[in-house]
Amino acid sequence: MSQNYVERPRFSCALGGALETITSLPGVAPVIHAASGCGGNLFGAQQAGGLYGAGYCGGLSMPSSNVAENEIIFGGVERLTEQIESTLELVDARLLFIVTGCMTDIIGDDLRAAINPCLGRGTDILALHTGGFRGNSYKGYDLTLQTLFTEYTVKTVRTQADLVNVWGLAPAHDPFFRGDLENVKHLLALLGLRANTFFTYDETLSNLKNAGAARLNIVLSPVNGLGAAAAFQEKHGVPAIVVDLPIGAGAAERFLYTIAAALGLEKKIAAKAVGAEKDRYYRYIERVSDSYTDMDLQQYFLTVANSTYAAPLTRCLAEDFGWLPELTVVTDLLDEDEQEKVRAGFRDFRFTPAPRLVFETDASQIQRHFTGAQRPYRQERYYDAPAPLFVLGSSQEAELATRLGAKYLSVSYPLNDRAVLSCGYAGFRGGLRLFEDLLYALIGR
Repeated sequence: MSQNYVERPRFSCALGGALETITSLPGVAPVIHAASGCGGNLFGAQQAGGLYGAGYCGGLSMPSSNVAENEIIFGGVERLTEQIESTLELVDARLLFIVTGCMTDIIGDDLRAAINPCLGRGTDILALHTGGFRGNSYKGYDLTLQTLFTEYTVKTVRTQADLVNVWGLAPAHDPFFRGDLENVKHLLALLGLRANTFFTYDETLSNLKNAGAARLNIVLSPVNGLGAAAAFQEKHGVPAIVVDLPIGAGAAERFLYTIAAALGLEKKIAAKAVGAEKDRYYRYIERVSDSYTDMDLQQYFLTVANSTYAAPLTRCLAEDFGWLPELTVVTDLLDEDEQEKVRAGFRDFRFTPAPRLVFETDASQIQRHFTGAQRPYRQERYYDAPAPLFVLGSSQEAELATRLGAKYLSVSYPLNDRAVLSCGYAGFRGGLRLFEDLLYALIGR
């Protein structure tokens, strides 16, 4: 750890990820069984997800047992039951999710004993242990989905041939999660498929309840959501496929053919979908191509992102836009097996060598990783430097871009310098939006 260690600010425990996930689902409200303060921390973490905010019954308005010394010593089950009853009177939710903080998880309060007196009032209640020692925010996201899929989703014997489930993007920590899910949903509709994404605004809890009728589960991350996929298959018998988030035209085309093959669809169905979207995509691109080449906007670039976004984003810029990748930094804390899954996404770049890949959670060390790989300048007349340079990362990389004399676009968590509403970079349409944002960063500042 460096002397000036700069950790990426995150509500970095399972409780934080669970709360972000729960408050992003329609019709769901959390009840925290923990000491005070969790709601404020969550609100700060969500603001760092593109001004994502707290939403209904989140942040500072989140119901909490706010246990004190007495409950920590003698147990807080009675206090939790009292809070659940109060929440049922005040909060309009079809599903309550009881989650624990570190201290109540350590003392081992019986959540089911607290819930039982509150059942039978028209609201479903689930419980989940999410003490910080159980993992980071991504782990909390995965644990929440596992609980929902095993305890809330209904097991069905009738599979709907045109229904699939999609997950793998963690709310807030993937700032573009809703826009990306909507874009992926659009891609799947081109194949004649209906998709449950669970977090888009056109869905309700019925999508989650009936998800067991799906034919396939699609996980858009090499790391996040895999536990949920395993639990889903064990409970409902629905297989899963893990694919990269399809950012840009090339990835979207591969995604469509991959899903069509996995479902046994005729190849001509995918070809028709790809053809229509590619035609639209390149009609837009060709209008700006003259300006793009005349201004010589090709760039070297450095990417700083999480394990879900790093490879798809880097590959899109390299293969679709012709930029030159120098370094990709993955900011998640991953074990060796998870790192190997991420490395797989950086193999076989088509038009350029793959960038150097490092795993680093210390934001202050990224410049060292970049400049340490460059050959020192020795007053040569000609020096092959990676310039002009572009940095894609979190808001923490804005200063790095300034020090390197590079242009910059914020695309990853923490993201404090732009608001994210419906924006997403997945699919053909998302690729166009990314190209627009990059061009604006180059010529608009």
